Amino acid sequence: MSSIHKAASTGYATAAQTYVTGRPDYPPQCDTWLRETVGLGHGKTVLDLGAGTGKFLPYLRRTGARVLAVEPVDQMRTRIAQENPDVQALAGTASAIPLPDAALDAVVCAQSFHWFATTEAVAEIRRVLAPSGVLGLIWNVRDETVPWVAALSALTDPLEGGAPRYRTGQWRRALVTDGLSFLGEQHARNTHVGTPEQVIVDRTLSVSFIAALPSDGKADVARRVRALIAATPELARTQEVAFPYDTAMFAYRKVGG
Repeated sequence: MSSIHKAASTGYATAAQTYVTGRPDYPPQCDTWLRETVGLGHGKTVLDLGAGTGKFLPYLRRTGARVLAVEPVDQMRTRIAQENPDVQALAGTASAIPLPDAALDAVVCAQSFHWFATTEAVAEIRRVLAPSGVLGLIWNVRDETVPWVAALSALTDPLEGGAPRYRTGQWRRALVTDGLSFLGEQHARNTHVGTPEQVIVDRTLSVSFIAALPSDGKADVARRVRALIAATPELARTQEVAFPYDTAMFAYRKVGG
């Protein structure tokens, strides 16, 4: 499957700046995971697949590995090139990665694998991985055990229109293959601290299927989110909010030819 989902191509093309401001960074445990589980370090080469605006690139760069990026959305890729001149940002998709066979020690997908979780994409990832190379998947997942976070999800979920999401778990099916060995799953607590407008409103508007809405639809979502903030005492009475996340990390090793 060489095309990309309409919600991603349309939504992310129009929401690059909102994506940057509204999305959280990653917790310190991420650095350890990249080095110890994914195996990154000096002398290694890693690809950020579905790199978006490049928000995960600093974490890859800190390992000392050589970093490449593949991103199909032009507006996102332009942002990568502007802010990461040392990273080669390539146009491509998960099912058509513009790199030779066995060129990479690792492929990492940050907030992206659910968009292209197909057997074709997994086969293509295996093609570009060197023997015993590692596929790393990482997501910041909103913590819906917190009542106001659950209320926010209840507000936005009806708008998803079948867009792929981490929470469905559908992405796991593509990874059931003799060509990958599961190395483990790790979780870490994370928070995004900022004003309610930044970490709640911008975060919501950066969601692909919301960013793809017509302007009046996005304005209505923003209005409803602000009403939720105003009606929630712990949000309405503060200028700084800590949006809670669970960071989920998964790793798989290439096995066989």
